[in-house]
Amino acid sequence: QVQLVESGGGLAQPGGSLRLSCAASGFPFSAYPMSWYRQAPGKERELVARITNSGGPTNYGDSVKGRFTISRDNAKNTVYLQMDSLKPEDTAVYYCFVLHTGRLYWGQGTQVTVSS
Repeated sequence: QVQLVESGGGLAQPGGSLRLSCAASGFPFSAYPMSWYRQAPGKERELVARITNSGGPTNYGDSVKGRFTISRDNAKNTVYLQMDSLKPEDTAVYYCFVLHTGRLYWGQGTQVTVSS
């Protein structure tokens, strides 16, 4: 079955960096676009970044453009989110996402907290 396992979250200071990873299994990873979403307390889940199956065109949410970078390694079935210049408002649970055979699949999420 489809599994998405995020890692790399934690506590960072404002202006700092973190790198999230999402290890995928149970589907042909290289055939599917992958996305990162986040959800802060009391807010709706929002798109952070999306990458095509080949690692080509990428899309970012307005609040993270120029600071976050999504990438993927199809040989390792892993998608990454490099987060730089972190701000307190980036604090949220970050989720990996794939739409596979018409179903939505989410990872368990990884907490990112940005605080001094």
